Amino acid sequence: MIALDSSALIGFFAGAPDRASDLVDQSLADRQACLPPVVLTEMLSDPKLPRDVGELLAQLPRLDVLDGYWERAGALRAKLLRLKRRAPLADTLIAQSCIDHDVALVTRDLDFRHLVRAGGLRLVGG
Repeated sequence: MIALDSSALIGFFAGAPDRASDLVDQSLADRQACLPPVVLTEMLSDPKLPRDVGELLAQLPRLDVLDGYWERAGALRAKLLRLKRRAPLADTLIAQSCIDHDVALVTRDLDFRHLVRAGGLRLVGG
């Protein structure tokens, strides 16, 4: 399985010619794509999201929230803030989902690089 971030999905649906879009396309074709719950929420929050895209995303497997998730996510975010790094809440929650399930994340968002160093997130794409 490979988790998809909102930035990679937005680029893919916009036709961006980059590695992240290629990975999204391949993971969907191979039925290996999954979504952290926060990504699904972010995507479905877009009032301009085409209905067929929303339906596709809602059908993808989601990473379950495991026991202790909220505590681990809080500790991870606190670690980033102590290091004086950007720590957007949504990014931290997405990263923690991937870390908990040992799943790499396809993203175009450079903010996730801090979560690699601080929390052991695995990234692909970009």
